[in-house]
Amino acid sequence: MAVIKVIEIMSDSPKSWEEATANAIKKASKSVKGIRSAYVQSQSVVVKSNKVTAYRVNLKVSFEIQ
Repeated sequence: MAVIKVIEIMSDSPKSWEEATANAIKKASKSVKGIRSAYVQSQSVVVKSNKVTAYRVNLKVSFEIQ
């Protein structure tokens, strides 16, 4: 039987939501072991001078507790 924990992570990228998601998983995996999945809870953008300057994601990341 596995015990799974869920944490919430926010990340951003100047390029895309996909890159923001990948950045979050890469950073989290440095301290969280056994990541199993990530659910993109929400997406948003930062707008400056009528241009999108950053893509943001809010993720729920699940991992197995040892």
